[in-house]
Amino acid sequence: MTEWYLFQGKGTREEELNNLRKKIKNIKSPPWRQFGKEEDFVINDAKADNTGKEGKLTPEDIDKRRFDQLTALANRKEREIKKGKNFRLSDSKESTEVRDAVNAAIYLRRPLLVTGNPGSGKTSLAYAIAYELNLGPVLSWSITARSTLQEGLYRYDAIARLQDANNKNIEEQPIGQYIKLGALGTAFLPSYLPRVLLIDEIDKSDINLPNDLLNLLEEGEFEIPELVRRSKHLEGNNLFTVQTQDEDIDVTIRGGRVKCYAFPIIIMTSNGEREFPQAFKRRCLRVRMPDPKADELETIVKSHFGEELFREKTEQINELIEKFVPKEGEPMDKATDQLLNAIYVITHENSPQIEEKRTAIQDLLMKSLTESDG
Repeated sequence: MTEWYLFQGKGTREEELNNLRKKIKNIKSPPWRQFGKEEDFVINDAKADNTGKEGKLTPEDIDKRRFDQLTALANRKEREIKKGKNFRLSDSKESTEVRDAVNAAIYLRRPLLVTGNPGSGKTSLAYAIAYELNLGPVLSWSITARSTLQEGLYRYDAIARLQDANNKNIEEQPIGQYIKLGALGTAFLPSYLPRVLLIDEIDKSDINLPNDLLNLLEEGEFEIPELVRRSKHLEGNNLFTVQTQDEDIDVTIRGGRVKCYAFPIIIMTSNGEREFPQAFKRRCLRVRMPDPKADELETIVKSHFGEELFREKTEQINELIEKFVPKEGEPMDKATDQLLNAIYVITHENSPQIEEKRTAIQDLLMKSLTESDG
């Protein structure tokens, strides 16, 4: 069973990167969840030249080069690394269900819809997967009521292109220079290894967005109409180099069409504030992030603050944990971040020494999320 688990949720990763990549690459997709072809790697990552030739690198070369760039980029993102390393799943039944759901989503090439209370670790789960499996930076798309499918896929800066065209001091630029793939579009670039895509708070979206995602989630491909139209007027060279969501990493696509090879690991978070269409839920695996219990909170605290501080301040920390955990039968009405904030302030070397003041600060930092601010 342990061999089946790619993701453990323990804040550790396999030291030998090539072994890990090989293990993930060799996962066989279900016949009904197979997408692009290896030729798409060369098409999408080769640099176009004036002759329209694609380059001579193999798909393996292309993929390794890109993921080496992504690994270097991820290693510079210290905040993301900390989020991934500090995340913990216990061995409880509820946490094991989350672990099973993540791994099943990877094997089945399906998005994972994660619900749970605020602060239960839904967002951190994506960073934990990317860190533990060493899959580069998390591609994050934060949803609002105004979010659209095109926004997630790409942005075309037509105004900048028009301004440059009217500026006689600027040489004409390729149309691809005005197109940037969004987090969603970048995640579906062809690769042997899946990217981790976080679609955060999808329940905040317009009612139509979940349905708009259906075709992409089912087919694993999309097109950029501005490039598709342009390619019809080109003879031989219809390669377009565009920007991606990853800093300073460009890719080249043919004909304006993007097809994934390994379906991305998609984590969609929801606070459970709305119901989703059945057609959308059918295409996802669904799991609820459990509220941490007292022993699980101890593990989380130790991962953030270290064993030494926990030993030194055991009594104070346990008091805060006891205050944080609701009584049996009561709902969780606080976020884990609130507990960590309280522990940091109370255990800090400059924390208040007067008991009355310490208690007041604790109450301030651990207010119930359901408590009215009025």
